[in-house]
Amino acid sequence: MVAWYDPRQLARTAVDVAISTIFGRHSDYRITEALVAPSEGDNVWEDDPTDVPADADGVYDYSNREQIWIDYIADTGDGWDATYTVAYYASQPELELRDAGAALPRGDLLVFGGDQVYPVANRKSYRERLFEPYEAALPKTDPPHPDVFAVPGNHDWYDSLVSFMRLFCSRRWFGGWRTRQSRSYFVLKLPHRWWLVGTDVQLDSDIDIPQLKYFKRIARKMGDGDRIILCTAEPHWIFAKIYNKYDEEINENNLAFLDKKIFTKQQIAVYMAGDLHHYRRHATESGLQKITAGGGGAFLHPTHGEDVKELADGYRLADTGTYPPVSESKKLTWKNLGFLILNPWFGIATALLYTLTCWSVMANLGRFGLRQWYQAMKVAIAVSIANPTAVFWILLVWGGFLLFTDTYSKWYRAIAGTLHGLAHVLAVFFIGWFATYVGVRWFHWPFKSPQQLLLAGGMIFVLGWIVGSIVMGIYLLISLNFFGRHSNEAFSALAIPDWKHFLRLRVDSQGLTIFPIGIRRVARKWQKSGGSGPLFVPADSSATPPQLIEPPVRV
Repeated sequence: MVAWYDPRQLARTAVDVAISTIFGRHSDYRITEALVAPSEGDNVWEDDPTDVPADADGVYDYSNREQIWIDYIADTGDGWDATYTVAYYASQPELELRDAGAALPRGDLLVFGGDQVYPVANRKSYRERLFEPYEAALPKTDPPHPDVFAVPGNHDWYDSLVSFMRLFCSRRWFGGWRTRQSRSYFVLKLPHRWWLVGTDVQLDSDIDIPQLKYFKRIARKMGDGDRIILCTAEPHWIFAKIYNKYDEEINENNLAFLDKKIFTKQQIAVYMAGDLHHYRRHATESGLQKITAGGGGAFLHPTHGEDVKELADGYRLADTGTYPPVSESKKLTWKNLGFLILNPWFGIATALLYTLTCWSVMANLGRFGLRQWYQAMKVAIAVSIANPTAVFWILLVWGGFLLFTDTYSKWYRAIAGTLHGLAHVLAVFFIGWFATYVGVRWFHWPFKSPQQLLLAGGMIFVLGWIVGSIVMGIYLLISLNFFGRHSNEAFSALAIPDWKHFLRLRVDSQGLTIFPIGIRRVARKWQKSGGSGPLFVPADSSATPPQLIEPPVRV
């Protein structure tokens, strides 16, 4: 899985994110794709009687069926075990699940809900982290072939959708699925007056004008009272609650605009999104649903932390609609005490910062024993203040961890960031003091002699690697379990591949039924199947089979 705390990975990702953010604000690829008309001459499915081409308005019509099954999978492409486990079970012709009432057939459609690859999008990442796992799960088979559609998330936008468009919008094979869409947004007409709408809000941008015109045009094709399943890349209803904002800053206005200005005569009955890698379902008393389901293969996100039990417009967290359970989520957070072991390369960053800071101060503390800690600290502070370079490095260490703190809470950033930075500054002081003491008092080397400096530098680097990582892990644990902050940072450090899930939807004459399918523990071992179907099958006795997260949700 992606090593999010590897300094090399962080540097590469930071550069890609910065570039995409800068160019994304000044150049919107959605405008370009809207100007390019789809080429029907490139229809590789034209000889297939089951082909469902888009009509003149860009609608893919599946309404001539008595019922249709749809698989919804979001946040894939992190680690092989997690991604392939979901792909393997989703591609099975049928799934036998406890309490499902009957075997659930494979989806006629597969909808990806955003963030198809991590950490950034490019041709290599899509091939290795998404395409190859799904091709191994469902090779090209005899007709009928399922169709696949995809909503782009922020990680898909990190190369301006170039790789996304090549994979999903060029009418190519995606393993045993057929790609359909020609743009990064789409509308599917389903049986019994149901519709599925996939949106593209770029990197926290507003919905672009061509996309709005597209939805307005299709809204006129819908009948009064038709029901809509709206797929968006991020659960903006959650972010609006957490950050106490319902304005353009967190994009809640995009969803409200679609609901109140575009689909005015229809009803958005179900909102679905990924981005947060857990399952949470909010519902109103009338049965409208907002579902966060980002369990397709990325590291797990916690289900505790910020209070999201009640949302705007009467949505409440369902009693059975949390996966993993909150109690289990809190227990998993304690694994941050093993931050050093789980993220061994992160210590390079703290080791360098600690070493450079001590080097800039260069205070002779070797003559002070443990009981003289107060005198040692006074000397270190005096030397530091008199040295502009030392002041710079101390402020850099402190400020760096201050900026790392949860930036959406000013008070928490000011208090927790200061305490976190202070913990590292104190660690620098005690490690530097100890390293100097060893050379001066134990080996009787003169202060600043070559051998004393080499020994002290080596000790500071090693101890900075270890202690800096431990301090970070403790900070993340306390922040999440006691103050509800840093949920993303605390769990990306754990890189938990388990607790995966996807949604299987059925639309029939009775309405919409949602089957939330969870996989408690993904397989870590695989073996070749030796026959048709998936190339690999689980060979891990500790892996758990899929089961329903909660009873089927009927709309």
